[in-house]
Amino acid sequence: MSFETSFEADLSLDVAKLARDEAYVRRGFWAKVRRIASALPFVEDLLTAYYCAFDRDTPRHVQAALLGALAYFVLPFDIIPDMLPVLGYTDDAAVLATALKLAASHIRPEHRAAAKRALARGVTQ
Repeated sequence: MSFETSFEADLSLDVAKLARDEAYVRRGFWAKVRRIASALPFVEDLLTAYYCAFDRDTPRHVQAALLGALAYFVLPFDIIPDMLPVLGYTDDAAVLATALKLAASHIRPEHRAAAKRALARGVTQ
């Protein structure tokens, strides 16, 4: 297999994974946020990441990082079970913080404003 063929195969796998993450986040994100928003000190950052990830102007590599972090948040299982008081969402917060740091230059005021509006409406889509 040549380098180009290998690269194209890797790229198509990445595109497929991005599409799966996007579909997974779209299915589960809002229900989970509504269920636990009051317990999350980082809910505004979470919503900001969501709006940035689904912005068509956000570069694909940034979308991939944010969607990966959001998919991790939506997962019903993770390294530290979410049902544990205090510690339950620390791993989710760490993954999100890392993705936000990578995406910082692509997060625009409109993303933050949309997150604030969602919070003001009671975290509905």
